[in-house]
Amino acid sequence: QVQLVESGGGLVQPGGSLRLSCAASGFSFSSYSMRWYRQAPGKERELVASIARSGGNINYAESVKGRFTISRDNAKNTVYLQMNSLKPEDTAVYYCARGSPATYWGQGTQVTVSS
Repeated sequence: QVQLVESGGGLVQPGGSLRLSCAASGFSFSSYSMRWYRQAPGKERELVASIARSGGNINYAESVKGRFTISRDNAKNTVYLQMNSLKPEDTAVYYCARGSPATYWGQGTQVTVSS
């Protein structure tokens, strides 16, 4: 069955960095675009970044442009989200998702940016 498992979240100070990973299994990873979403308490889920099957056609939300980088390793069935210059407003649960529209989701990983 399709599984998406996120890792790498945690507590970080403003200005810090984190790298999220999403390990995929149960499907042909290289055949699907992948996305990272986030949801903060009391807010709607937000698309953060997306990447095409081959690793091209990358898009970011305006709020993270220049700070976050999405990438993928099709040999390792993994998609990454490098997050730099983190701000308190980046605090959220981060989810990876398969495809566009997203049809499968991971369980999420908590990112908290606080001093």
